[in-house]
Amino acid sequence: MGLLAEGTHEPFVERVTIRSADGTTVPTIHARPEGLPLGGLVLVTDIMGVRELFDDTARRLASHGLAVAAPEPFAHVPGYESLDANARMAQMKDLVDDVQLDDLARAADLLVVEDDVSDVAVLGFCMGGMYTLKAAATGRFDRAVAFYGMIRLPDAWRGPRQRDALDTAADTCPTLAIFGGDDPFTPTEDIDALRAAFADLPDHEVVVYPGAQHGFVHAPDRDAHRPDDAADAWRRALSFLLG
Repeated sequence: MGLLAEGTHEPFVERVTIRSADGTTVPTIHARPEGLPLGGLVLVTDIMGVRELFDDTARRLASHGLAVAAPEPFAHVPGYESLDANARMAQMKDLVDDVQLDDLARAADLLVVEDDVSDVAVLGFCMGGMYTLKAAATGRFDRAVAFYGMIRLPDAWRGPRQRDALDTAADTCPTLAIFGGDDPFTPTEDIDALRAAFADLPDHEVVVYPGAQHGFVHAPDRDAHRPDDAADAWRRALSFLLG
């Protein structure tokens, strides 16, 4: 199926909340392994947010020894629970980078307090991959893994408080960026621009899977899913995060 393979640690998963800077209550998945975690990981969901798919993803990551927190990205949008994919797409131009990134930092703080970790990485998919690339430049995270994150904003997502991930790509923590070669959201020229931004940075890597489309790793029910490439991408991600 291409799902992340189970690790050797017994995982525990729960739903909690974090409080954002503006007082918004943000539903958050929290997962941890039995015993002392090897590190912390903020998991940034795709556009459909916190749901069973990411409960399972967080659980599988925790089985590899990571403490994981995954906040809901649309918690600041009234009535977000009832928004379908198209409605969430329409909201993208109104999201605020600083708010999104602060929520990710607060999720990292949760892991530091609750799970006694010192190093916290960030990993995300699709829209979450885009925010992962942006979070990598905040100074809060030790490593970043971005799966098919938008390097430049799609035109329909552009708003006054959103910026391109490429704008800060040359000032990021060690980052692994994974893309599909046939993904319209990350055209070749954007990937080339990211490679150029990473060129002089240690521990930065761009990996492209030829023929793969958007979302080919994390959601096995998608037509775009490629089990062999997904398994290889997860192997790379875990190696990058855990050494």
